[in-house]
Amino acid sequence: MEAEAFPHEVLTEDEPRYLRRQKPVEIRRRKFGKKAWKSYLRIAVAFGATLAVTTAIYALAAFLLASPQMSLLHPDQVSLAGNHFVTRANILEIFTPDRGRSVLRIPLNARRKQIESLAWVERAVVRRALPNRVQVEIVERTPIAFLRDAGDLALIDVHGVFLDRPVEGNFHFPVVTGIQPGLPADERERRMQLFSGFLQQINAARSGASDAVSEIDLSDAKDIRATLESLPSNGGPVLWPASAGPLVVDFGDHDFESRFQTLLKSIIQWRISAGRIESIDLRFDGEAVVNPGLSATAKPPQPTPPPAHLTPAVAAKTKVSPPLAAQKPPKRARGNAKAKAH
Repeated sequence: MEAEAFPHEVLTEDEPRYLRRQKPVEIRRRKFGKKAWKSYLRIAVAFGATLAVTTAIYALAAFLLASPQMSLLHPDQVSLAGNHFVTRANILEIFTPDRGRSVLRIPLNARRKQIESLAWVERAVVRRALPNRVQVEIVERTPIAFLRDAGDLALIDVHGVFLDRPVEGNFHFPVVTGIQPGLPADERERRMQLFSGFLQQINAARSGASDAVSEIDLSDAKDIRATLESLPSNGGPVLWPASAGPLVVDFGDHDFESRFQTLLKSIIQWRISAGRIESIDLRFDGEAVVNPGLSATAKPPQPTPPPAHLTPAVAAKTKVSPPLAAQKPPKRARGNAKAKAH
C-alpha cells in the first residue's frame, strides 16, 4: 500500500516518539521589579524597628534597675507616717537589705509583712514613690489594759497581743491577770474581747464606771472577776467609798450592764445587812451572794429589813454572808510620762 492511502493522523501515531520534534520550553526569567523592592523594604523596616525597640527596652531596664537615680541610697528616702511608739530605727532596719537597690526591685509585700510582725504594728502599707523613695504608713495597736506577768507589767490590746511598755507613755488602765503567754492566740483574743465588752457595758450603766476598776481576773473564761476601788454615786449618797477597801465582784460572762445596775441599786442595803462586804457574786440572774467564801462555822449578823427602794424580789433572793478577813488587791496601775518598763 502506498503511504498516501493512509490518513495523516494514523501515520503520526505510528511514528516513533523519539523521532518527533519536541516543542521548545520557554523559560521566563523573573525580573527584580518594583514589587520585590517594596517587600524587601518592609522587611528591613520591621527588622530595624524591632532592633530599635529592643535596644530602647534594654536601656530603659538598665536605667530603672541599676541607675543611681532609681536606687535607695539614703535613710531619708524612706518616709514613715502613723508611728508613735514604733521607732524609725525599727523600720529602717527592715529596709537594710535594699540599700543600693533600685526601688523597683524592693519586694514591697515581703517588707510589709516584716513591718506587721513588729509587736506594736497592727497593719502597714508600703508603696514606691518614683523615682527613688519608699513610703511607709502604719497603724499601731491600741493597748487597753496592763498585763501582770511574773510581777512585771506589760501592755495588752483587744486582740490579746502582748506589747512592751514604751520608754515614754501615759497610760491609765486596769490590770488584767489570768492571761498567760501559753494560751492560744484565739483564746487570748476572746478573753480580751470579753474584758472590753465589760468596760463598755458598765460605762453605759454609769458614766465613768470603768475608772473605778483596778484589776480584772480573766483566769476563768466564763467569769469576769473585777476589783473595784469605789462605786460612782451619780450625785447621790456615796455607794462605796475608797476608804471601805477594795470590792471584788464576779460578773459572769454576759449581761454586765444589768448586773452592774443591780450592784449600784443594792450595795447600800447589802452593806447594812452584812456589815463589812469584801466580795459579791452576781453570776446568778436576779440573785446576789454576798461574801460567798464564808466558812460554815461563822455566824452571820442579824439582817436588817430592806429599804423601800429595794424590790421584794431582789430582797428575797439576796444571800448575805458575814465578812471575811480583809484582803487588799493591788490598786489600779497607772503609767506616767517617761515611765520605764521593769
